[in-house]
Amino acid sequence: MDNLKDCIDINSLENLNTHLSYQNNSENSFYISKIPDLCKEKLCILGIDEAGRGPVLGPMVYGIAFCPLEESEILKTFECADSKALTEEKRDDIFSKLCSSTEIVGWAVDVISPNYISNSMLSRTKHSLNAVSTDSAVGLIRAVANAGVNIDHIYVDTLGSKPEKYQSFLLNLFPNYKITVAKKADSTYPIVSAASICAKVTRDHALQVWKFQEGIELTHKDFGSGYPGDPNTKKFLKNYCNPIFGFPQIVRFSWSTATNVLEQEAYDVEWENTEEDHKDSESPNNVSIKSFFKMVEKPAKKKRTQHQFFSQMCLSRTTEF
Repeated sequence: MDNLKDCIDINSLENLNTHLSYQNNSENSFYISKIPDLCKEKLCILGIDEAGRGPVLGPMVYGIAFCPLEESEILKTFECADSKALTEEKRDDIFSKLCSSTEIVGWAVDVISPNYISNSMLSRTKHSLNAVSTDSAVGLIRAVANAGVNIDHIYVDTLGSKPEKYQSFLLNLFPNYKITVAKKADSTYPIVSAASICAKVTRDHALQVWKFQEGIELTHKDFGSGYPGDPNTKKFLKNYCNPIFGFPQIVRFSWSTATNVLEQEAYDVEWENTEEDHKDSESPNNVSIKSFFKMVEKPAKKKRTQHQFFSQMCLSRTTEF
């Protein structure tokens, strides 16, 4: 994602929907608007926020928005605000305005698949959700920087409970930029609000056009918002839990909500030859490969017998060489 070679340019909500509907939902995807020439010439502010961190269903989306500092008042005219405080219709309307303002505003989103999240968090070498989030935010910054955006100041909605720690981390990575990390940044800085709207709209529409690779015929209304407390989401998890294979790929297996359903609905599995049982499985009948490499003791040197001539002549050795 550090370069935009394989990224998809988006110029409208309809265009975004089209690409989302054909996307392989088991893989991550990256979408970006046209980079305004003005953003390459003028000093720019840049905002970062995410959508879909908490749900048990669907992707998590990180969004980034940028515009020249001297043109940032346009965001207020769009009524950019915290995406969670806006209606779906209002978010779509603002997103369309951002797409049509190609001479001033740019944006990009990183769509992180539920399959990727599950694999990261459940792999032998754990990669936490915070680590996945950090990788995405850093990748977005590098991508637009490599595309020529003249970044001056970056505003980020905090990750975790200590904004100063995250801010220090980003400053070490990007010492040439001013960076502000704050709680509720999406409510404080319009540029972060714009990023939040891009992320939220992308996630919502990714769910609306989601195609189940498992052949399930459902609409987004059938599985709900994806949040653990949603009754439709709870019903979906229970009804579409295969007792052997688990859930469709829209589900984040690493969530405790999914784990609890699996414990109730799925078959128990007993695994043989686990690491814990390795020592117990060793028995006298099991020959270790190490036995083929044991050191073999060399036989002691035999003492040379003296020729009978010397004994008959009563001769003995007086000096040993």
